[in-house]
Amino acid sequence: MRKYLDMCLDILTNGTKKSDRTNTGTISMFGYQVKYDLSEGFPLLTTKKVHLKSIIYELLWFISGDTNIRYLVLNGVNIWNEWPYDNYKKSPDYKNETLKQFVEKIKNDEEFANKYGNLGPVYGSQWRNFNGIDQISELINGLKNNPDSRRHIISAWNPAEIKDMMLPPCHAFMQFYVNDNKLSLQLYQRSADIFLGVPFNIASYSLFLMMVAQVTNLEVGEFIHTMGDAHIYLNHVDQINLQLTRTPKKLPKMVINKDIVNITDFKYEDFTLEDYDPYPLIKGVVAV
Repeated sequence: MRKYLDMCLDILTNGTKKSDRTNTGTISMFGYQVKYDLSEGFPLLTTKKVHLKSIIYELLWFISGDTNIRYLVLNGVNIWNEWPYDNYKKSPDYKNETLKQFVEKIKNDEEFANKYGNLGPVYGSQWRNFNGIDQISELINGLKNNPDSRRHIISAWNPAEIKDMMLPPCHAFMQFYVNDNKLSLQLYQRSADIFLGVPFNIASYSLFLMMVAQVTNLEVGEFIHTMGDAHIYLNHVDQINLQLTRTPKKLPKMVINKDIVNITDFKYEDFTLEDYDPYPLIKGVVAV
């Protein structure tokens, strides 16, 4: 993952300091693209440990069309908790609960979760029901029946429903491409948090590419990551600099259960990561 470190160094060196919605401040560059050839290994960062369990469960959550964090919380995944908690604090039911207490209520009280755990029509909703269109089904049918089409697209950016989302989609638009029986995926990400979000996004969409390739009987090609506002938050600069002192290790291998032929049939247990030997975890605070 030298490409990731090169991007970090480029942004730190040549980026521009900007204010942002969260009032944290960033070092930002506009328009950045990195290509990952999946034949070289699964692109999971090795210069810090990345929580693959969260990536897999989040992806399965997207594919299911779910938008309530309860499924994630019940499976020990906490990457989306801050947004509904921030919303809950504005409600008349808020009784000074901490984030930890809020998450426990989401876990143990289904009625509470139904009321306060939903993020609005975010990714999964748009993937499976974009104004009545199941984009994943359309994609898979298209790849099977017309692989050379230039319309293999899934969009999470639905202007009519942005106002109802707690966080408008950052990874907003993807296009698939078939060449020589190999399937590639290009993602356009409007807003790219280089330290916390991007390592997740690289692994998540690479895994999604592998899953779609399997159920459409195609081989795996490249994941192409195109970013709009690629930024390092000012409170992540030290963490990025620490990674820059670490030499990337050999990429791991992702093994998927070959018996799965429908995209909605994948379960967490169908994925096995082999030979992952990362440097220790580096923590950072998410900007909400």
